[in-house]
Amino acid sequence: RVWRKHLRKETRAIFLESPVNPTCRVIDLRPVSYVTKEIGLALVVDSTFASPINFRPLEHGADVVIHSTTKYLNGHHDILGGVVLGTVPYVEEVRQKMLVWGQAPDPFACWMLERGLKTLDVRVTRQNENAMRIATWAEARSEVRVVHYPGLASHPDHEVASTQLDGYGGMLGLELAGGGRAAEKMVRKLRLFVHAPSLGGVDSLVSEPRYSSHAGLTPDERSAIGIPDGFLRLSVGLEDAGDLIADLAQALA
Repeated sequence: RVWRKHLRKETRAIFLESPVNPTCRVIDLRPVSYVTKEIGLALVVDSTFASPINFRPLEHGADVVIHSTTKYLNGHHDILGGVVLGTVPYVEEVRQKMLVWGQAPDPFACWMLERGLKTLDVRVTRQNENAMRIATWAEARSEVRVVHYPGLASHPDHEVASTQLDGYGGMLGLELAGGGRAAEKMVRKLRLFVHAPSLGGVDSLVSEPRYSSHAGLTPDERSAIGIPDGFLRLSVGLEDAGDLIADLAQALA
């Protein structure tokens, strides 16, 4: 019902992101795909946060899947690119447009992406493990009001994530009890986590959505969608989990 009430006569597709940036909400694709199949709409899923190692939306009813190859697929913070995957009719339409408009990535970027794909499974597995350790540790800290990570039983979509994902991912959000001022202080004190808005690479990154992805929203609008001041987004890399936790601990102090 929630999805149906937002549909209009001119609606041709439902576009969603799962897991969602930066709250890591996980959308159950089954009821959404049921609606799209019944009405004849395309279901387009941006699955960048999960990577194909953790989540393959085509297996859950999606027609088209989008990934920013800049992120996990490349995994080394050194190219810009994207990929569209899906069923033949949709991908063929995209391919025809690409032939007319031209392909965006240069040959060297494609070579670097292919290099990154060779280690994708190993990298994502490590990032899953590191993020789970950090999330479990952070949940016990009094300075952290909420940990947004689907691998935790406290996450509102933990049950969906456990059945739909093969791994909970390397992304998590920390909502600090001290609000925006505490977040700014923590970012300045971090040493291993680099303050940068990208994600999915070998290096651990931290960003404040209120100054990056959601800077165009008012504080009230951000709070209404679960991104209050004091929200930090962490992209967990391949470093030793103990070292990363120690860095977070000293920055919280």
